[in-house]
Amino acid sequence: MPQLPDEPGPFADHVVRLLAARHPEFMLQRVGASELLVNGRRLDIENLRRLVIQAPDRGHDIVDQYLNHLFENDPGSVMTLPWEVARSMVMPRIHHNSIFDRLERELVAHIPFVNDTAVLFVIDLPHMTVSITTDQMIKWGIDADTLDDIARENLAAISDAMDIRLVESKEGGRAAVLSHRDGYDASRLLLPNLHGALAPELGGDFLVSAPARDLFVAISIEPDPFVKRMQGRAEENFHTLPYPITQSLFYVTRDGVAGSAAA
Repeated sequence: MPQLPDEPGPFADHVVRLLAARHPEFMLQRVGASELLVNGRRLDIENLRRLVIQAPDRGHDIVDQYLNHLFENDPGSVMTLPWEVARSMVMPRIHHNSIFDRLERELVAHIPFVNDTAVLFVIDLPHMTVSITTDQMIKWGIDADTLDDIARENLAAISDAMDIRLVESKEGGRAAVLSHRDGYDASRLLLPNLHGALAPELGGDFLVSAPARDLFVAISIEPDPFVKRMQGRAEENFHTLPYPITQSLFYVTRDGVAGSAAA
């Protein structure tokens, strides 16, 4: 079977043809190089395209699984969950502020973060996540700060045994690579015990590269050639990996997380 096209437009056209064959009842329209309208719902498939580029031999399977999971749950029914049920499923996701180019900022539950990013909140399901809206937050009778506290608690609960690999660099710096591959690797930047867990290994305050959702690399703040090389790698990953967040480095201290200006 031939590999899927790499370019955004032809790739989107392929997805439209697949959806039309599977769901002839759907109203489909391509409205941008990597955006579709599916029954009036905007669908950004740029991350799907990047996933396929990372594993071209599995491209057809990746697209099939994505489309199967996308329509197996009704987000509307998910959002009718009572708070007592939904509370344990709330998780945080760090996004670049450009996400508000396609989402109404006022309609999505979020808090501002550093490095031109924001923390959004989702309901975590087995095969998908559903963003929590401000309307849903109001119905639950909670605010964004409460969502943030609960989301971080839930993140900490699944991060007790962090899978960390320590690496010595050729320049003399150290790196701690965290890889759970559960969709929340970059989000672990929000863990309250992060500095205490990694500072002893990295010589005190440290930097974190989280250019995409599934990539987290904490690095020592010296030597300079090592930091510059890691900054360059972050920029490259930001432009190529699925679910990009930021090419800037985060500066982690005992008092919290600061942006690249502090770094």
